[in-house]
Amino acid sequence: MTQTPVEPRPAAGGTGPGPHSAAGTGRLDGYFHISARGSSIPREVRGGITTFMAMCYILLLNPLLLSGPDAHGHRLGHAALITATALAAAVSTLLMGLVGKVPLALAAGLSVAGVISTQVAPDMTWPQAMGMCVIYGGVIVLLVVTGLREIVMNAIPLPLKHGITIGIGLFIALIGLVNAGFVGRGDPHGSSPVALGRGGQLSGWPVLLFCVTLLLIFMLQARGVPGAILIGIVTGTVLAVAVNAAAGLSAADWGGTAPELHGSAVSMPDFSLLGHVAFGGWGAIGGMTVAVIVFTLVLAGFFDAMATIIGVGTEAGLADARGRMPGLSKALFVDGAGGAIGGIAGASGQTVFIESATGVGEGARTGLSSVVTGLLFALGLFFTPLAQIVPGQVAAAALVVIGSMMMGNARHVDWSDRAVAVPVFMTVALMPFTYSITAGVGAGVVSYTAIRFAQGRWREPGIFMWALTAVFTVYFALHPIEAWLGVN
Repeated sequence: MTQTPVEPRPAAGGTGPGPHSAAGTGRLDGYFHISARGSSIPREVRGGITTFMAMCYILLLNPLLLSGPDAHGHRLGHAALITATALAAAVSTLLMGLVGKVPLALAAGLSVAGVISTQVAPDMTWPQAMGMCVIYGGVIVLLVVTGLREIVMNAIPLPLKHGITIGIGLFIALIGLVNAGFVGRGDPHGSSPVALGRGGQLSGWPVLLFCVTLLLIFMLQARGVPGAILIGIVTGTVLAVAVNAAAGLSAADWGGTAPELHGSAVSMPDFSLLGHVAFGGWGAIGGMTVAVIVFTLVLAGFFDAMATIIGVGTEAGLADARGRMPGLSKALFVDGAGGAIGGIAGASGQTVFIESATGVGEGARTGLSSVVTGLLFALGLFFTPLAQIVPGQVAAAALVVIGSMMMGNARHVDWSDRAVAVPVFMTVALMPFTYSITAGVGAGVVSYTAIRFAQGRWREPGIFMWALTAVFTVYFALHPIEAWLGVN
């Protein structure tokens, strides 16, 4: 998930060698530098378990986001999506632990999944959409290997980076509200495009359980309870099972699958989505749209991941004042490769989760904790029936919560400066209002350079931003341009 980095604070138990650091000995200690970083094997194991518990909700939310139809009306199987999500998280997190050797865990990025489900899949097949993930992952890896990542990072103005995160947060929250049935289409006469529930009112037990779960998570977070999202989802699911049994609801009442366990709680994984990737065949949407989609995926999966890696590294006492930390280039490489891994698995792109900070808070300092987290995701492959019990309305509450957390970036924006506030506002507002992350990013970029030009500061945005402005201008004006050129 894309979030703002946590504020640096002293590492739990200190960063220097302690009385328990001798526990990490032998080859394991030497490979992960456990003692050198002032940690121990038990502490790393505890941190890995904590990180998994804090982020395992992704096994429920990612299938929810990717549940829509593609351009041909085909939908991905729910059990297969859970398997794909667990598999991609396991592989990418294990790579981060074994290669990057830092306490960072990866899973399907909600912002990336949002782009794939609402902007990519509706215009192509699901295998082609996953192919886009592989492509964007390759682009990020190329940026890391060539060192262009810093050029790209520095080219995007910081306020716009914050605006992108805020807008994605609102976009994800809207998806959750719509999936839960809390927000629906307006009246058929078109006087209001959206409305409260169906027909202007909330009805049914599932929507009520969404509200209860949402409020419960917010209250737990306000009290600082660790694992608030997971606790809320578990509690909401238990209530849903009880209500379903008492009220005799049908699967249709829940919008698909009723919260019931059919058969055993353990089953073999469904790998039917593994390797279903297609490249090409994008003629129907055009090369310009494909290029913009890839760029949007890079934005969604790369920029905030960089901040998250540095933030969690600082939390662990691994980064210096300039953000340098051991294994940073390798961590960025694995994060980029996560896009391709997720596409091949059928789960959309993987990215570093800010929930990794929970494991750091428990004392994790090395990649061993990531190995533990990755192994737990691998174990989750066999518990798909349990994950399927969670109703979509309960899982949707977590989407709204995560969206609210991403709004924290608003505090970094100088709203009194119109030259900054307007582009950020355009970015934030248009993402949920147009149901398109690309539209929000494009509006922010174009308005930013236009205002700088009006101020006589046209050199300030730089060549890269002006190039993006040209790309997005063509993107927004693509239909009239095609009509002018006589293109069907």
